[in-house]
Amino acid sequence: MLVAAACCPCPPLLVPEVASGAAGELEALRAACMDAVGVLAAARPDVLVVVGPAGQAGRGPYPQGAGGSFRGFGVDLAVRLGPAGDAAPEPGGRELPPSLAVGAWLLERAEWNGTPVEGLGVGEPLAGERCAEAGREIAAGQRRVALLVMGDGSARRTQKAPGYHDERAAGFDAAAARALGAADTAALAALDAELAAELQATGRACWQVAAGAAEDAALRGALLYNEAPYGVGYFVATWS
Repeated sequence: MLVAAACCPCPPLLVPEVASGAAGELEALRAACMDAVGVLAAARPDVLVVVGPAGQAGRGPYPQGAGGSFRGFGVDLAVRLGPAGDAAPEPGGRELPPSLAVGAWLLERAEWNGTPVEGLGVGEPLAGERCAEAGREIAAGQRRVALLVMGDGSARRTQKAPGYHDERAAGFDAAAARALGAADTAALAALDAELAAELQATGRACWQVAAGAAEDAALRGALLYNEAPYGVGYFVATWS
């Protein structure tokens, strides 16, 4: 059963070493993410599942100890999923996709305790009902599950945004932020996948996975952050 969830954005710029001289611009976002991870820890789950968008090669499950890095962003910084313990990356195992690497970094920064951690890379085009089914499977059974859900809103909020400006972006992000802040699973399930793709909103599928997991959990939501630095919608929300 799902006992808590935290929704955080996943730009590599969240990592100060990647952001370099611009690191201070996202300090409030980092602080909100740390608060959100704290809510997960307070729920004392039996397992934490980190869910994030992934390309074709990065989709599917990842075990505790799976490794990732930010070398693709010019920084020689490695991370791995979950606490050290006796876990070690599997020989020849896949590297974490960037979204899960950012999630792993958040957990390391928060000094996540010994609770086991798993990962799941979700394809951005995944249909809403399949997302919900994946969420239900995660939450099924008697173990107490928490989710760390990574994903961004629209990347088309301003003319300087990565996808340039789209007048529909602000409305989409406002609806997503409201739904995340209210733990409104029906509203999240109703987000339009085609529109999300056009607006380059990478979080849509992962939010709908979370909605499926939370359908019968009766969790209360709180919105901790809702801004669009660099023209990209970044939201931090907690469900507990």
